[in-house]
Amino acid sequence: MYSDKGKISLKHRILLKIYCYLKLPLIAYCRPRILVLNHCESTVQIPLSRRTKNHFNSMYFGALSIGADFTAGLLVMNLLKKNKSQAKLLFKDFKANFIKRGDSDIFFTCKDYKIAEQSILENIKTNQRINFKLSVIASSKTGDHIADFILTTSIK
Repeated sequence: MYSDKGKISLKHRILLKIYCYLKLPLIAYCRPRILVLNHCESTVQIPLSRRTKNHFNSMYFGALSIGADFTAGLLVMNLLKKNKSQAKLLFKDFKANFIKRGDSDIFFTCKDYKIAEQSILENIKTNQRINFKLSVIASSKTGDHIADFILTTSIK
């Protein structure tokens, strides 16, 4: 699905877009662009457009939340696939700290692969529901820190 550098093949990009369109329409509506997806990191860009901006011409907090959800979910789903796990993913809790207005495209990055993989391996071993927290950082094109998100992820 990806190379060592995290680039996704065109075939998998199209399949992921179709999946989002059919199963996750709000994510598809925001038109995210996956920049990096590998076992260590996921990075997603949400463009500032008519679909994602508010009346102040900055990124609507709902679109920021969708970006965080999608970024963390991609990393976990990728690790589930890597470890050949049949576990299902659900977000149980969501905390956000909005630091600055997002007045350009926003980039979301999740690098908590160690926590996620350790939890997936524990789930495979015990077949019990496992909850763990993932951190997602949102930043602008210029590198400004826009928001921090912590998502409690549950797999079973």
